[in-house]
Amino acid sequence: MCIIYAKSNPVESLKEHTDELLRQYEKLRNAYGIYIQNERVWELLKIAIHYHDAGKVYGPFQQRISDVIGIPYKAKTEAQKYLPHNYLSPFFLPLEKLSLTRFERKVLIQAIAYHHERDHELNFEELREAIELDLVKKQDLVRSHLEIPVPDQIKLSNRVFREMEKRIVYDEEKIDEYLFYVLVKGLLHRIDHAASGHIDIEVGIEENIGERAVQFLLEKGSSLRDVQLFAKEQQGKNAIIVAQTGMGKTEAALLWIGNQKAFFTLPLRVSINALFDRVFEQMGFEQAGLLHSTSSNYLDETGKENWEVIYDQSKNFASKLLFTTIDQILKFPFKYRGYEKLYATMAYSVVVIDEIQAYEPKIVAVLIKALEMIKQIGGRFLIMTATLPTLYVEALESRGVIKKEDYVFQTFVNDDIRHRIAIYDQPMSDYYERIAESGKKKKVLVIVNTVKQAVEVYSKLCKLTDQVSLLHSMFIQEDRSILEEAIKAFDKDRNQSGIWVTTQLVEASIDIDFDELYTEVATLDSLFQRFGRCYRRRLLDHDNPNIFIFTKDASGIGYIYDQEIVLKSIEALSLFHEKVIKEKEKVELVANLYKRESLKNTKFLKEFDHAMRAIDSITDHELTNKEAQNILRDIQAVLAIPRKIFDEYEYLFDQLAQCEDRYERMKLRKEIERKTVSITKARARGNTSPILKTYRSSNGKEYPLLPYIEILDLDYDFDKKTKKGTGVSLTPSLSPFV
Repeated sequence: MCIIYAKSNPVESLKEHTDELLRQYEKLRNAYGIYIQNERVWELLKIAIHYHDAGKVYGPFQQRISDVIGIPYKAKTEAQKYLPHNYLSPFFLPLEKLSLTRFERKVLIQAIAYHHERDHELNFEELREAIELDLVKKQDLVRSHLEIPVPDQIKLSNRVFREMEKRIVYDEEKIDEYLFYVLVKGLLHRIDHAASGHIDIEVGIEENIGERAVQFLLEKGSSLRDVQLFAKEQQGKNAIIVAQTGMGKTEAALLWIGNQKAFFTLPLRVSINALFDRVFEQMGFEQAGLLHSTSSNYLDETGKENWEVIYDQSKNFASKLLFTTIDQILKFPFKYRGYEKLYATMAYSVVVIDEIQAYEPKIVAVLIKALEMIKQIGGRFLIMTATLPTLYVEALESRGVIKKEDYVFQTFVNDDIRHRIAIYDQPMSDYYERIAESGKKKKVLVIVNTVKQAVEVYSKLCKLTDQVSLLHSMFIQEDRSILEEAIKAFDKDRNQSGIWVTTQLVEASIDIDFDELYTEVATLDSLFQRFGRCYRRRLLDHDNPNIFIFTKDASGIGYIYDQEIVLKSIEALSLFHEKVIKEKEKVELVANLYKRESLKNTKFLKEFDHAMRAIDSITDHELTNKEAQNILRDIQAVLAIPRKIFDEYEYLFDQLAQCEDRYERMKLRKEIERKTVSITKARARGNTSPILKTYRSSNGKEYPLLPYIEILDLDYDFDKKTKKGTGVSLTPSLSPFV
């Protein structure tokens, strides 16, 4: 009997591949079938699995795969044009024997036809030619190889073509039908990708992170705090928890998750890495995964022997608990081609969104839409934050995402006093000498709103003291990692004094506890995040201010921070000049500031409302996965290597161009990426150029080498020995000949 091949690396027959899908299907259903109780979803999904790759019997496909694996293709075919197999597979369905409703038939056909999303558009004449010249002779081969019933005659059915042509999209009036389709198609995606990657679709199914968290706390000699007890009691409910820093929010979230499959999101990669390490290493929960744009690099650097396994499980969403960024898993509101894979997974998962206030309003609009969709498909969510803009709660309520009967909202603060503030209508520059003097005896943190201003303040302070360091986002990845470790080491050495100048990069990403904070004015929520880096782990033990806010000539006002909201923030804080401010007061100030009525006519509100309307009007399947992901990232950012660094390490690019080993190429790419910085096009101001190097592929063609990385023609300054420097200079260097 002639074998139908499905895969070339490793070589795999279509029967073997299909059997592996069926094994993954059983694993998924046994693990989480209780959360998807519509029996017809599972029945149609199983049928789809049996037939999803039947189109691979097509002659040109078998010819191509035979050429790759070096086995002669003996069958004859008159068909010449290569067509995507997924468009051909539905014609092998014995529709008359399957007892389907009209809508179920459409779901089944489309789930199979679009289990790969391709740019190749459906073409009636191409399908007719493929069937008449090739597939019409293949029904017996498919029947015997896959051991499934197929039509007695394979023919181009106008009905099947029409069902493929008009795609199923979101329809508010037919929401149940839409969700049924999402589940069948999305779970087929998951199962197919798991089987193709030879990894289990789900791992750690029996593990319970909630129990592990309790055990971890007890071993440390800690009892459950109020917020943790509350979260544990609310398992199975949608919840919003507002709790101040240091109350154990992370463990509370893990207790809320319990034994559920979960996605845990945070705004910054540094925070995610730290949390992953804490759960994986300290709690010993090895079913945790990590997924963000540089997670493979981080996992490799930690020295874990099985980091490739962790990464593969993470990128396939198999991990029981996945720490990730929103651009990786909450992009389905854009309804990009193939979004059903992620959205269907939400039907049996829970999602934690930590520090929602840290995102721009246009991004929060996407998150609110995602939570709305998660609730519709049967998933649950926890919003956990130190401060919560009332506007977001109002939006969740108005859209029916949160209702009194199915969600809980609780605030946890105590009366601990950590901060006494002083607010000055002066520029920070008036206090440089005081900052320098204070840095001789204390740990002093200076936070400004822009990288340019950080470099300016650092340069001025360097003239007054040598005990000053600088950290911002415009260092290359490996140097930024050095600085992040340096500031944490400085924090741990309680006998060391000095000054660190930073941007809002440290607001939520780095766990430090300094003696004094000097900061430019910003919005209340951002300021309170900054407060959390000062007296973070202790109570205020003196009567002097430890927070100093400067409102005059602050950078970034009007384009990083909404000017109207900043003015309202100054007005609110002025009442606390040289007074202590309690945690409860911080929560109330933010809640009042971000009510819709308070935000009237602000850029913030206009941006949020516009984004909400835009995400509601998204048309299904117009965007690609990458395009959706870029919207949730900084869409104007480019990955660039400073010219100075490129010249020093050009040999790595040359090695990559010559390297043929897959794993060595991956290691070289990672090493190069660590020497890059993510910079917006506005900041680069046209000072980037492509890398004019190519590599020769196995097909003999020349391709650009690392086309996603550009050379940045701006100065770069950093000394790894002293850990000093200013990073990328945002001012172009002048030619020496001018």
